[in-house]
Amino acid sequence: MILDPAETLLVSVPSQGRVVALPDQDRDGRADHTVTVIDGLDRPHGMAFRCAPDCRLYIAEEDQVNAYSYNLRTMKAVKQNKVANLPAGGGHKTRTLLFLPRPNDDQLLISVGSSCNVCTESDWRRAKVLVVSAAGGDLRTFASGLRNPVFMTIHPETRKVWATEMGRDLLGDDLPPDEINIISRGRDYGWPFCYGKNVHDSDFDSAMKKSCKEPETYPSHIDIPAHSAPLGLSFFPENGWPAGFRNNLLVAYHGSWNRTVPTGYKIVRCRLDASGNFLGMDDFVTGWLTKDGTVLGRPVDIMVRPGGTIFVSDDRAGVIYRITRKSEEDELRPKELFSRK
Repeated sequence: MILDPAETLLVSVPSQGRVVALPDQDRDGRADHTVTVIDGLDRPHGMAFRCAPDCRLYIAEEDQVNAYSYNLRTMKAVKQNKVANLPAGGGHKTRTLLFLPRPNDDQLLISVGSSCNVCTESDWRRAKVLVVSAAGGDLRTFASGLRNPVFMTIHPETRKVWATEMGRDLLGDDLPPDEINIISRGRDYGWPFCYGKNVHDSDFDSAMKKSCKEPETYPSHIDIPAHSAPLGLSFFPENGWPAGFRNNLLVAYHGSWNRTVPTGYKIVRCRLDASGNFLGMDDFVTGWLTKDGTVLGRPVDIMVRPGGTIFVSDDRAGVIYRITRKSEEDELRPKELFSRK
């Protein structure tokens, strides 16, 4: 999910090969209708706007990133040029986009997951965050050793890049942890040789090819219970939220498919100080996984807005929720904003 320059919500729908706009012109908190921005795409996922000076919409498909002219009135996109070619196939097909903050805001980050559960990649572009100029050109490595960094965002104070990261499978119910990483240029975050706080994966790397020590590899910033499948992440802004929420982070746990007892299926709040140091974690929204194991929804992306509003996408129920702060006691009430059914 992203907002266009007029603050209309745009949503990518990978399974349908399209991007849609959800205008709310009467400001009642629900989409008036659905506008197809563009269709016929190959599993579109990541999107980003850059207005310098003309606004262009960047969309990542599985095998490429293209820039589009975007009409604010009609909410339609027309292709202008290809920005990058990406590897296709394999197990991880999402590609996420994020422009670096100023003064490097002409540099576009692209996350590309691994082709496998755990392996040595033959394509140098895999299991990395790549970087390319907004105008296109040569792809370069920004950070490596990242198995599947599906979502990225910018910390509001430090201006550093934060990303969720899914750990490998087949090490049991509780290993390895999923992760939140602070992504810095030139760093290797360990996959496939290391995970979590620089723990060596002896199941894969029995020959000890990697030492799993800085500065060769860098540890996770926050460990998350294994198989939670963290996806979207969004920081609380200052306006419209209690002071204690400022710079805290919401993370969507999409939920496990391969754990004896299911886990995830919720949104958690990471309590952080102004520098991003981890202080603790609390459940923020639950209920998508019932006590009998029934899955009602799987949260994907999160957008925390000033003024006390949160948007959450759910690819199980096929809806987007609008959650609003109800009172000074911080009561929240989710409301279905949009359904594709």
